[in-house]
Amino acid sequence: MHATCSRNRLSELLRCRGQRPWQCQCPYQLSPARGMTRGRSVKERSKKKRVHALEAATERWKVLSKVLTVVDALKKEEEHVTPLKRLEILRPQLGLVKPHKVAHFVRRSPNLFEVCRDSRGVMWAGLSPKAEALVEEEARLLEEHSATAAQYVTRMLMMSVDRRLAIDKIAHFRRDMGLPHDFRARWVHMFPEQFRLVRLEDGEYLELASWNPNWAVTELEKKAAASAGDANVSPPGELSLPFPMKFPPNFTSYYRFQGKAHHYVKTGNTEQFQKVTYLSPYAEAKGLTPGSPEFDKRAVAVMHEILSFMLEKRLVTDHLTHFRREFVMPQKLMRLLLKHYGIFYVSERGKRFSVFLTEAYDGTELIEKCPLVLWREKLLQLTGYRGKMKNLGKFDASSDSDDYLLGGDDDAVLDIESENPDGILDGCSISDDSEMDLGDTDEFCRD
Repeated sequence: MHATCSRNRLSELLRCRGQRPWQCQCPYQLSPARGMTRGRSVKERSKKKRVHALEAATERWKVLSKVLTVVDALKKEEEHVTPLKRLEILRPQLGLVKPHKVAHFVRRSPNLFEVCRDSRGVMWAGLSPKAEALVEEEARLLEEHSATAAQYVTRMLMMSVDRRLAIDKIAHFRRDMGLPHDFRARWVHMFPEQFRLVRLEDGEYLELASWNPNWAVTELEKKAAASAGDANVSPPGELSLPFPMKFPPNFTSYYRFQGKAHHYVKTGNTEQFQKVTYLSPYAEAKGLTPGSPEFDKRAVAVMHEILSFMLEKRLVTDHLTHFRREFVMPQKLMRLLLKHYGIFYVSERGKRFSVFLTEAYDGTELIEKCPLVLWREKLLQLTGYRGKMKNLGKFDASSDSDDYLLGGDDDAVLDIESENPDGILDGCSISDDSEMDLGDTDEFCRD
């Protein structure tokens, strides 16, 4: 196939364009991400501390994140079609290194992306009909989820010290919380009773408009009240609720760091920690002494609450570090996450760490899946990714999902047959100049 596309829909779009010149100036603004230091306490953990099921979930999320990056880029294009060369700007976000190109990544998902060559020999990429249907479904689900997401953002404002958060920082949670792409412009008009837009010298902020006492209740309190049949709402104050903990079957209590043996969890220390009373994340926390047991336990409660707001009950740890001051959390946040293994699980696969709320998972699967999570699973099915990963015990900058992202030859892992037998991509020449030297970042679109 040389001059025509294998799919009539995309060919028709290209014919409608005629000989219109394509302006290749890209509107996206990319900024390097702030990486999180790889602490030795993470890198030197025993393999027995690694939860295989959650590592597999991390791999699945990595593939989904990259697919969403390409889908989001195409959604912003006219008619959801763009020259394939233009997508090369996404190469750093996809983890592609020379000689691999975005074309390799796109070709791995023929049910999701369509590729063809026009009469001038230019390669074009677009969304398949199935992908277009999913895009429409996502827009509907985001709209239905908007009120819930706005409530979670409002509760984050209620937990913050100044009752305001920078919009640019909130945007880090866009995918994780299911925020609409245009939440900045619409939400201040849709939910004026919850928050308002404030412009300060260093940028735009969402500020709490009114305090809702019914929302100043943690997810742990809600579960405890539901179990006890108590519907009363108490003002935020001291709490004594234990945090649910989950350990792998082969769990052992030691790891080595700088030649010394340290405890991950001691039975006595765990029981003592669970008995310590702590301030609710919604209570005033300015008087707490950093490093005190009460300070640390409140920080655990804040992180537990934030992770409870996420669609997949997980976050890239970089996103949490952006809010140390706003939520009164310790500087050595990673150490606190590792110390409370059983409440949280930190995965170091790839270039960025992820933290999971362990109680929310049963093996590799979320226990409770909202419609947006189910939508993501349908999107992942179109990629052909089956999650048959090997060597989950190895931890370095790359990982097994890179075979998928880079277009590796291990078809036994993915079992994908290309729908382009005529070598439609073989003639695609992308100059090396199109690659941009940008830092790795998890978000392509900074809303």
